[in-house]
Amino acid sequence: MKYSVREGPHGMHVPDLTMVDVNCLDDVMELMEMSHANRSTAKTNMNEHSSRSHLILSCYMVSTNKHSGEVSRGKLHLIDLAGSERLSKSGATGVAMKEAQNINKSLSALGDVIAARGSGSSHIPFRNSTLTLLLQDSLSSNSKTLMFVCASPVMYNVEESFCSLNFAERARKVELGKAFKNIKK
Repeated sequence: MKYSVREGPHGMHVPDLTMVDVNCLDDVMELMEMSHANRSTAKTNMNEHSSRSHLILSCYMVSTNKHSGEVSRGKLHLIDLAGSERLSKSGATGVAMKEAQNINKSLSALGDVIAARGSGSSHIPFRNSTLTLLLQDSLSSNSKTLMFVCASPVMYNVEESFCSLNFAERARKVELGKAFKNIKK
């Protein structure tokens, strides 16, 4: 199924996705288990349980100050980016190869956005992928972004680890500016 990203009154979102109210950690963990069970994985030469897509858990918070009536809104994306794999090393073919190409394309687009933000470019290519368009709010001036990068300690994966660490270094240098409260009176 193909989803599109749209801009709404509270920023970028994907229309028609199911939103579920959660009240405790157990609710969140149940949704995470459900999403993990539905996530596409495939065996490759590099990873026995290689994820074939990015996984995004988006949390939308709305808070009303009981004294002033101010409404604050926030958005938190927790994202597991599928790793970049060299097709020659992974041995992926058929559908898995197409998935790897799409993953690599969206990671490249994310790298382009990070590079444009890092250089202070007036044009940020958010529209080059669904991933970067959805994350436009999170990669713009009114946000905070934190990235963890997993690197393999195995010498066989040194090239991939080196690329991942270079990507993280570029991302670390990007200044998004000061985030402010999103309040409606």
